Amino acid sequence: MELEGQFRRCLSKAIPMIIIAPFAKSLINNKRNPKNYPYWDKLIKLTHEKIVQVGVEGEEQLVYDFKKDLSISELRKLIAECRIWIGCDSFFQHLAWDCGKPGIVLWSVSDPLIYGHPENTNLLKSRDYLANNQFLWWDFTEYNADAFVKPEEVIKYL
Repeated sequence: MELEGQFRRCLSKAIPMIIIAPFAKSLINNKRNPKNYPYWDKLIKLTHEKIVQVGVEGEEQLVYDFKKDLSISELRKLIAECRIWIGCDSFFQHLAWDCGKPGIVLWSVSDPLIYGHPENTNLLKSRDYLANNQFLWWDFTEYNADAFVKPEEVIKYL
């Protein structure tokens, strides 16, 4: 049994897989979180690898393989097995950093110089879109799809 488990772990590491963590925490005022990337559908279509989405119950499912409400240890295991991950400024990028797995972070209004990790590919379209006060709740920041890089720019880093 243990040998079979080791074989499965090796096999899963050999399969190219991209994890997407598309959503930041929901806002208290129920507005769209200004950190959530608006072009996931197009980015997914441009990607030609297996994609696993991680998130929580109630989030929009973007791909067939959607793993919801995973424990921290389950997320760590997926992070270790993936080739790369893509997410917005959220909990996930910090967990992946703690696991030692760099990825791609899609920024808009939050500042990667404050909240990011230099090991990641931090894609910020322009500092002109950053919120004036980086330390207020994001509920007071309006959503702006123009603040994000386009999917064609993200693909260059895969």
